[in-house]
Amino acid sequence: MPKTVTKKEYNEQHHIPKNITDVLEENYMPYTMSVIVSRAIPEIDGLKPAHRKLLYMMYKMGLLNGPRRKSADVVGQTMQLNPHSDGAIYETLVRLTRANDAMLHPFLDSKGSFGKQYSRDMAYAASRYTEVKLDAICAELFRDIDKQAVTFVDNYNGLMKEPVLLPVTFPNVLVSPNQGIAVGMASRICGFNLTEVCEATIALLKNKNVDLLPILKAPDFSTGGELLYSEAEIRQIYQTGEGTFKLRAKYRYDKKNSCVEVYEIPYTTTVEAIMDKIAAMSKAGKIKDVTDVRDETDLKGLKITIDIRRAASPEAVMQRLFAQTTLMDSFSCNFNILVDGRPRTMGVAEILEEWLRFRVTCVRNRLNNDLAGHSAKLHLLLGMEKVLLDIDKAIRIIRLTESEDKVIPNLMAGFDISKEQAEFIAEIRLRNLNREYLLKRVGERAALEKEIAWIKEVLADPKKIDALIASELKDVIKKYGRPRRTEIVHDAPVKVAEDDLIDDYALKIFLTRHSYLKKIPLVSLRSAGEQYVKEGDAIIQDFECMNKTELLLFSDKQNVYKMKAHEIADAKPGTMGEYTVNLLESGEDERIVYITPANDYRGFMLFAYQNGKMAKVQMDAYATKLNRKKLINAYADKSALVRCVRLEADCDFVAMRGLPGQAGGDKAMLFNTVLISPVAAKNSIGVQVYTLKKNSGVSAVMSMSEAEAIFADAEFYRADSIPSTGHFLHAKDKK
Repeated sequence: MPKTVTKKEYNEQHHIPKNITDVLEENYMPYTMSVIVSRAIPEIDGLKPAHRKLLYMMYKMGLLNGPRRKSADVVGQTMQLNPHSDGAIYETLVRLTRANDAMLHPFLDSKGSFGKQYSRDMAYAASRYTEVKLDAICAELFRDIDKQAVTFVDNYNGLMKEPVLLPVTFPNVLVSPNQGIAVGMASRICGFNLTEVCEATIALLKNKNVDLLPILKAPDFSTGGELLYSEAEIRQIYQTGEGTFKLRAKYRYDKKNSCVEVYEIPYTTTVEAIMDKIAAMSKAGKIKDVTDVRDETDLKGLKITIDIRRAASPEAVMQRLFAQTTLMDSFSCNFNILVDGRPRTMGVAEILEEWLRFRVTCVRNRLNNDLAGHSAKLHLLLGMEKVLLDIDKAIRIIRLTESEDKVIPNLMAGFDISKEQAEFIAEIRLRNLNREYLLKRVGERAALEKEIAWIKEVLADPKKIDALIASELKDVIKKYGRPRRTEIVHDAPVKVAEDDLIDDYALKIFLTRHSYLKKIPLVSLRSAGEQYVKEGDAIIQDFECMNKTELLLFSDKQNVYKMKAHEIADAKPGTMGEYTVNLLESGEDERIVYITPANDYRGFMLFAYQNGKMAKVQMDAYATKLNRKKLINAYADKSALVRCVRLEADCDFVAMRGLPGQAGGDKAMLFNTVLISPVAAKNSIGVQVYTLKKNSGVSAVMSMSEAEAIFADAEFYRADSIPSTGHFLHAKDKK
C-alpha cells in the first residue's frame, strides 16, 4: 500500500513555491501569538510572565521572610522557569526594586545600585554586586498559593510546576504601571494609588453602577509631579481604557541664588532628556533667560537646577519650559490586558470586574481546598472517637494480628471504620495513647465542624465571598496604603501662545547680492567690526526689526516667501549667514531680491519694470488667513523687474532710462508715487510711468536719498504727471 503524504510534505518534496499567506499562517502567526500571550501584554494579576516567573522563584527560594540574596543567584534560579538570557531577567528584576523608583509599591527590597526610573544614564550595577529579597507586600501576591488558589502548569522543560497567575489580594493590575509592545498591538497602563484602587473595588462590590471617579481620583506615579486634571479626559480613560492626560514637573524658586529647582518630574521623561532640551534651546537662543542647567541629584533625591537671570520671572521661564520641554509631558493610556488568554482593551470598571471574577475564583479554590482538608481531618477524628470508646480493644487487635499487612483490615473490621481512619489510628505512637492526648484530639471536632459549616455557608452565598474579598482589601489598605505622590491640579493649565515662547529682541537683517541672509542682534553689532561677505558679493539691503517680526522675502521668480525672524538662526558679523536657497528650500536658480517686514500689512509694495510700467500693490494682498509659507504670482512677469520697494507712505523716486550698449542711462525722471493708482491684484503690471523709445528701457530706480548722492539737482528731473518721457541728464550729472 503506497505511503500517503500531506499537501505540505508533497510541496516540500517537489520544491513547489509556497503561498505567502500559508507561510504567514504557519510561521508568523504562532510567533505573534507567543509575543502577545507569553511576553508583552500583562494579565489580570497585573504581571507579565517574566515578572511572575521571577517573583515565584524568589518565593520558592524563601526570600519572602529570609535574608537578601545576591541578584546573580536569583537570576540563575529564575532561569529554571524563564529560559531567556540572564541579562533580560536581571533587567526585569531591576525595575521591580525599591531602589529603581519605577513602582509605587515595589515588589523587591533591594541593596545596591539599581539605577533610577527618572534617569537615562544612571546605570544599574552588575547582578553580582546587588542583593534582593521579596518586599512585605509580596505576601499579598502569594497568599493561599499553597492552597491551590490558582492553577499550576509544567514549566518549559516539564521539571517544575509554576502558577498560571498569582492569587493577588488587591487589583495589582491598576496599581503597578505596565507597558508592553507586542506584534500588532500594545499595552500601556498607568499606576493608581493603592488605597484609592482598593476603595473603588470595595465600592464596586457594593454597587455595580457606582461612579468610580470621585473615589479613584486620578492616576498616581512613583516620580510624583502634578497631574493637570481634566474630568472629560479622565472619564474617557475610565470608560474606554484609552486616552491621554498631562503630567507636569514640580519646582521651587530659590530667590537668593536666582535659580529654579525642579524636584519632581513626569514619569514619562528623564533628567537627561530635560537637560539636553534646555541646553539645546539655550544654545539656539530660544530661551535667553536661562544661563545654566545642571543635575544636582543626590541621596536626598532628584534635583535639576536651572539658573535664570535675576530680572527674569521664574513663572514665565517655567511656562516656556513646560511648553517646549518634557518638564510637561503627556501619558497615553491603552489598558490592553490578557483575560483568559485573549487581549482586551477595557475601562477601569471593567478591569475591576474582571479582577473580582478572578479573585472570586481564587477565594473559592482556597475555600474548597480548606473544606477538603478540614473534612478529611474531621473524618479521621470521627474514627478516633470510635476507637476511644475501647482503646484496649484496639491495642489487643494490633497485638494479636500476626502480620503487619493485616493490622489495617482488622482495625477496620473491629471498629467499622474506613481505611484512612484505620491508618491514622495505627500510626499513633505508643506515648500518645494517653487520655489527655486522645481527648484533646477529639475536642478539635467541634472547631472543625464549625469551620466546615462556615466554609459551606460562604461558598453557598456569593455576597459572603464579596464581603470576604472586601475585608481582605481593607487589610491591604491598612497595611500598605500610602498618600498620593502625584498631586492633582484642578486649575486649567496656562496656555502659552507660541508667540509668547519666543524671545523678542532688536536685530538687524542683512541681504547680499548672492542671496545670503544674516540676522544679527543689535547687541552683537555694537562691538562688531565690518560685515563679512564672500568674495565678489555685497550687501544690497539692511534694516532693523524685532525677533518676532514676520518677514516677506521676494524672489526673482515672482514668488514671495513668508517666515518669522526667529526662524532664522542668529549669526555673527564674521560669518556669511544663511544661504536663502537652503533656508527657504527654493530652487538653486532663484534669488531673493528684496525683504520687508510685514508690519500688519500696512502700505504698498512698488514694483518697477523694465518696460516703464510700475505697480503699486496694496500690502494686504499678501496677507493670508492660513499659515502659508509661499505665495506665487507675487508680481507681474510680463517684463523684467528693475526694483521693488516697500512704501509706508507715498514718496519721491528717480527712474533712469537706459539704451542698448550704454552703461547707466541717458535720461532721468523724478516722480512721486502718489501719481500711481494702487491696484489690488498682486500680479498686475500696473500703469505706464516712463514713456520709452523703442529698444530703450528703465535701467534703475532709486530713492530720493540715493538720488541726492548722485545728482547735483534732482528736482531738475521732476515730472508733474505720468507717463513722462523724463529729462536728458544735465552735463554735470552725466558722470
